Order: sequence, then structure tokens, then C-alpha cells
Amino acid sequence: MLGKVYKSTGSWYTVKTPDGEIWKARIKGVFKIDEITSTNPLAVGDEVEMDVENEMEHTAIINRIYDRRNYINRQSPSHKMQHHIIAANIDQALLICTLKEPRTSQGFIDRFLVTAEAYHIPAILIFNKADLYRQKELDRFGQWKAIYGSLGYGVILMSVKDHTGVEEAREILTGRISLLSGHSGVGKSSFINAVFPELQLKTHAVSGWSGKGIHTTTFAEMFDLPAIACPPTSVKGQDSERTGGQVIDTPGMREFGIVDISKQELSGYFPEMRVLAGQCQFNNCLHGEEPGCVVKEAVRNEQIAMDRYISYRTILDSIMKNVF
Repeated sequence: MLGKVYKSTGSWYTVKTPDGEIWKARIKGVFKIDEITSTNPLAVGDEVEMDVENEMEHTAIINRIYDRRNYINRQSPSHKMQHHIIAANIDQALLICTLKEPRTSQGFIDRFLVTAEAYHIPAILIFNKADLYRQKELDRFGQWKAIYGSLGYGVILMSVKDHTGVEEAREILTGRISLLSGHSGVGKSSFINAVFPELQLKTHAVSGWSGKGIHTTTFAEMFDLPAIACPPTSVKGQDSERTGGQVIDTPGMREFGIVDISKQELSGYFPEMRVLAGQCQFNNCLHGEEPGCVVKEAVRNEQIAMDRYISYRTILDSIMKNVF
């Protein structure tokens, strides 16, 4: 029996079959020990094969995981030197950011983008809570949109409260499997509810005493999106429906730890540095103190944003120190 993992709670998984049946499944112990090296053997989005365990209770045993076409991971929250797969078989990764209540740092954004680049997953930045922004935040958004937009990343300004950017977000999500990530309190669940009200996910406000987000989502979970009407076809002149797609809501995170990226590889995951590959005086240049570095020259000439270079150096230092 084939299925796709929709939710992982540790030892049990919610799996949906192609005909829409929901099963509660677990994996074989040997399968878990012998074949999987991450801290979580299965991830939301994985396609699996199952055997029925109890027909009445709709429980099953997962005996095979099919090859992933891609996945995205982060540092394990409990094992700093190991990785935790956030989701598998996705089309794009959306980072929900906020410039206020709470504030998303550029370092967090860049770590997320580096990871997306490493796994060849298109990334989009959605800046939520625009209704709270004053001129200072709007100026910062303009700066970041110019930087990240020039690098090929989608950048959207959104306000769930004012319904700004909602239609643009719906268009991006429809027909694709999308991962949503971000700090706690940035409004991931509110974002989904605004774009697709039919889902009605649970939400919480940001903690008043700390200004930090409350963890609404405990485990990563996939949701089927409703199909939307497309323009009439030229043949029949009737509305057709576009595949709804899926969205994967993930627990809010304070930090985004990078794993499995070497110091030599890192600059290749910064698009503005990647285009300069091989032009430095030394082939193994890390774009730090080495002479004849074209990356540093590009920073001095403002071809590369200083803040992006600072992010690169900060991530590089953490890799070299094995502290993420």
C-alpha cells in the first residue's frame, strides 16, 4: 500500500494513500536503525510503502521509503552535530519573516537561503505583518527586497490583517508542494488561514511579556490546499480547476543551524559569490584575509552587499569552529 507522510510525531506517522485514506503508521525497528542516518528516519513529504497492521484501527507498518527527489534539513535541536530533515519532496521553500514583533534577523534569513541553495530548492521570502511597519521597517524592507530580488529570490510584502499580498501568495502556493518556515510568532498559521481560509489552522498571538512567538505548531504537518478556478479554456469555454497542491507547516524555530556544508562549499551557496567562482588569486580562497580576492573587491565596490558578506563570514566562522 502506497502513501505519503503528512505528519510526524516521533514514533507514529500520519500517512495518506492516493485514494485519500488516512492511516496511523510506524516503522520497523531494523529499518530505522540500518537505513537512516538523520535524527528523524522519516519526514513529512516522504513517499512510503506500508503493510496493514490492524484494519479496524487503520494502523500500518511502514516497510519502505522511496528515494527522495530532494529534502531540506537543519541542525538537530537535540544533537548539534547531527541533522534533522524538515521535509522531503518539496517544490519550494517559503520563509515567513517579520521586521517587527518579532524581528527576523538577516543572519537567520541567510542561513535559511544557504540551506535552500545547498539542496537546490527555490526559496521565497514573505515579509508578514506589514500593517505594523513604520517608515524605518519599510525602508529596511526596501533594502532587503533590492538585495534579495537582485539575487533571484521572490520577495513579497504581506499583511494578513489588511489582506495585502494574499492573492500573490495564493498564486505562488497553488499547484506546488511548499515548505513554510520561520521564527515562532511570525504568523505562519495565520498566513495559511489568510490565503486558504478553508483550512482554519490554530493560531496564537506573540507573547506579550517577551515579544517572542508562541509555538503553535508542535510537529511538521502537510495540508492539502483547495483547488482554485482557472480562466476558461479555449476549447470548451468552461472554468477548470488547478491542482491545489500542499503546504507543510513547521514548528517555529529560534535559530536555523546549518549542517553538512563545508567551508569550501559555502560561498557557492551565495549566488553573488558563486558567479565570481575561480577568479580569486588562490583556488581555495575563503574570501577572508587572502590577497587577490575578487569577492572582497566586489564588497568594496558595493557589487556585493556588506551585510551579505558579514553573514557569509559569520556562517564560515561557525563552520570552522563546529559551532552552529
